[in-house]
Amino acid sequence: MNTLLFLQNLGATEIIIIAFVVLLLFGGRKIPELMKGIGKGIKNFKEGVKGIEDDIKTDN
Repeated sequence: MNTLLFLQNLGATEIIIIAFVVLLLFGGRKIPELMKGIGKGIKNFKEGVKGIEDDIKTDN
């Protein structure tokens, strides 16, 4: 959790610059595919965590 503390110091200008750099690196067509992949990864991670929690609850 401590590794994400630097995100609290980002202002609107920094976020716009980061978004612009990402747009330059990946292009407009690749960003939706990238976000879709990230969304699927997060969904799979949450399902895995829920599965482990269910296993722990059934063992007790």
